[in-house]
Amino acid sequence: MSDTTQGVYIRSASQPLRRAVELLSSMRFAIALLTVICIASVIGTVLKQHEPLGNYVNQFGPFWAEAFFALQLNAVYSAWWFLLILAFLVVSTSLCIARNTPKIIADLRTYKENIREQNLRAFHHKAEAQLAGDSAAEAQRIGKMLVGGGWKVKLQQRDTAAGPGTGWMVAAKAGAANKIGYIAAHSAIVLVCLGGLLDGDMIVRAQMWLGGKTPYAGGGLISEVSPQHWMSERNPAYRGNLVVSEGTQGSTAILSQSDGILLQPLPFTLELKKFVVEYYSTGMPKLFASDVVLHDLATGEAVPKRIEVNHPASFKGIEIYQSSFDDGGSRVKLSAMPLAPGGTPFEVDGVIGGKSQLVKGTGEQALSIEFTGLRTINVENFGREGDDASGSGTDVRKVDLRRTLDSHMGAANNTGQTKELRNVGPSISYKLRDAAGQAREYNNYMLPVDMGKGTVPVFLLGARDDPAAPFRYLRVPADENSSIDGFVRLRRALSDPKAREQAVERYVKQVVPTGRAELAAQLQQSAERALTLFAGTGEPADLVTGEFHGGLPAISKFMKDNVPAAERSRAGEVLVRILNGTLFELAQLTRERAGLAPLKSDEHTLEFMTQAVLALSDVQAYPAPLIFALKDFTQVQASVFQVARSPGKKVVYLGCALLILGVFSMLFIRERRVWVWLVPEGSGSRAMMALSTNRKTMDGDREFASLTEKLIGARPTGGKA
Repeated sequence: MSDTTQGVYIRSASQPLRRAVELLSSMRFAIALLTVICIASVIGTVLKQHEPLGNYVNQFGPFWAEAFFALQLNAVYSAWWFLLILAFLVVSTSLCIARNTPKIIADLRTYKENIREQNLRAFHHKAEAQLAGDSAAEAQRIGKMLVGGGWKVKLQQRDTAAGPGTGWMVAAKAGAANKIGYIAAHSAIVLVCLGGLLDGDMIVRAQMWLGGKTPYAGGGLISEVSPQHWMSERNPAYRGNLVVSEGTQGSTAILSQSDGILLQPLPFTLELKKFVVEYYSTGMPKLFASDVVLHDLATGEAVPKRIEVNHPASFKGIEIYQSSFDDGGSRVKLSAMPLAPGGTPFEVDGVIGGKSQLVKGTGEQALSIEFTGLRTINVENFGREGDDASGSGTDVRKVDLRRTLDSHMGAANNTGQTKELRNVGPSISYKLRDAAGQAREYNNYMLPVDMGKGTVPVFLLGARDDPAAPFRYLRVPADENSSIDGFVRLRRALSDPKAREQAVERYVKQVVPTGRAELAAQLQQSAERALTLFAGTGEPADLVTGEFHGGLPAISKFMKDNVPAAERSRAGEVLVRILNGTLFELAQLTRERAGLAPLKSDEHTLEFMTQAVLALSDVQAYPAPLIFALKDFTQVQASVFQVARSPGKKVVYLGCALLILGVFSMLFIRERRVWVWLVPEGSGSRAMMALSTNRKTMDGDREFASLTEKLIGARPTGGKA
């Protein structure tokens, strides 16, 4: 390492320039830059990068979202200030290397043989001994022994009081690679930063600044985008995304920018033949791979490839990675069932991600539907919430469905089951947008879900107003044909006053014996009131204030306002019994009109009616005038590839190799120097020996003890043996 933290000092320049160069080349400045880069990297790791503005607003609020965008913390690694810091670090470290490398090279070449005897006595490791041979012979002997031990040796003959040329200095050194480690480690920092600058957005941004390229923030066909939004095919470095559906081709990558996108033409066309995805039992993807054909635009050559996660394909200097997968425009068919009386069911065809289309049968509302997603597999945890705090789902973006249901609309069925993973089948996501442009998102499951023992299978109809909020699910019981039609017929009949009147008359005739006209009139009045309260006014519930205009909450409010507290329990039981009876007759009436057999008086019918009452009570909080049920679909998969031309990758690899070499050299190689001064004394010679090492360790003490015994046959007078 350097002996000083000061930088290069220029003598022939102005004082501000001298100070700037000294600061830029100093070690303290480089360490400060490294600290800032580390802090920025922590921010880039903790804060999700390249997310839409709405996601940051929902999570942190408008103020912090604007602050993040202003500081470009949403794209730290491509921010101008981050690239500028990297550039300064390259310059600073390069100046440090330039300042210290000549000193290191000079130090590697010299043996420091001119050191004086009095200096040797000041060393920590030192020893003296009398030798039998003359100084010249002993110097040759000691030099040969050191060379045999892997040391580099230089002999110097000096004049002493005994005569000219009678003194000999044996200077030896070992572990010079420790100094090389300093150069290698610092060079590695420069190379890694250069590789990061080459593979980052620096080249793209340079073309934007100097070449007049601007991000594109609109929509439409790629062929209609103007040239200033297209990068050159000879662009030396970029990293973008390419989305290709099965059976289609793509040759244009999307380079995401904070304020739009840039289009990057590729030298080949990628054709996706087949997309393969396999799942674990938990529903998480185990493998997704793409069988593709790469068509060279220059030669027309077609090269088949298989691209998997962690197994990219390379073609014409471009790496193609399997990044993710998405829907590629699956075709879906939905059955629309109006909840209001008199509505006629109809079918809606659409394509996932396609244009919105107007929906009929919505009364005075003008609604359009947008198909946003199709999931063919949904593996959910139906065990007890405490057994799996993290939750699971087919898609890593989903939360635990059972926990969501238990905490939202409908009566939660809190069973005591252990962890249980089940595939609940396909689901369709769509948005209903009104004339003002406001949209609600819906997520409906295609098949009825068995929620547990003692319950009838239910269709799950989810809705939410805020994309950041979880779905609130309405549970609609499935009839004996595993269809939602039975509930829809019951819901329409409940909204029809004539149907309610007929159901009450049938209920009274079955309950009251013939000849009890007064009792029948009283029961009919109570039943009509209960059924009318339950049917409500037709206005949607206000979930903010908790005000319901029908259902069980309306009956509860009526009891609270009109029945004394002491009599509410008994009166409530009677009223609920009457309500259940009239709803059962209403269900029988709907089946009779549909030409179906009456419901049997068995346990399955009891479970169906119990869940139907709860669903009819909750349906007024469902924010749509109709229900869409997924009837059929044709899935089309799309593969998301990341294409990258990264010339800096090899530079980074070289930097990593140098960093490993440099760190190991500095940590595990000790630089040592040995001096033995020999002067004639009596019939023999006197030897003064010393050792210098860059780190004081027990290994150095043992090595010096061994050397003194072998070379001069004495024990050291400094250090530990």
